[in-house]
Amino acid sequence: MGIEVQRVGHVVLKVTDLERALVFYRDALGLNEVARHDFGDGPMAFLSSGHTHHDVRLVEVGDGVRRPLGDDVGLYHVALKIGDDLDTLRAAQAHLRACGMAIQWIGDHGVSQSIYISDPDGNNVELYVDADPAIWQDDPAAVATATDLHL
Repeated sequence: MGIEVQRVGHVVLKVTDLERALVFYRDALGLNEVARHDFGDGPMAFLSSGHTHHDVRLVEVGDGVRRPLGDDVGLYHVALKIGDDLDTLRAAQAHLRACGMAIQWIGDHGVSQSIYISDPDGNNVELYVDADPAIWQDDPAAVATATDLHL
């Protein structure tokens, strides 16, 4: 019997300044800080959406570390679900603008609609709402869709 992945549990991101990153993930995106610790890799904070023990862990690696270049192998972005309708996405867009955050792109993926932004360290974050699940259940290849979306 093989492994059956049920869902992605959490993501761990390296950041140069933990407090600065918390302003983004906790204060702007609304994740709840549930714990801090240092296991020897640097100070870290655990953040939760409230649906699980933690969704994001931030590890401070400090200044002077090389950031990945655009064509390096590694994480491309992390996607955070924020709802199931375009009104939620519109409200997120207004909130991000009020926070002074630059929006990279707003897209329609058919199966979901998304706003793309970057955290202070250049980690790309997708905030998305799901469309009707029947779209991908009826046609799994529908996930390979990306067009501009105008909210």
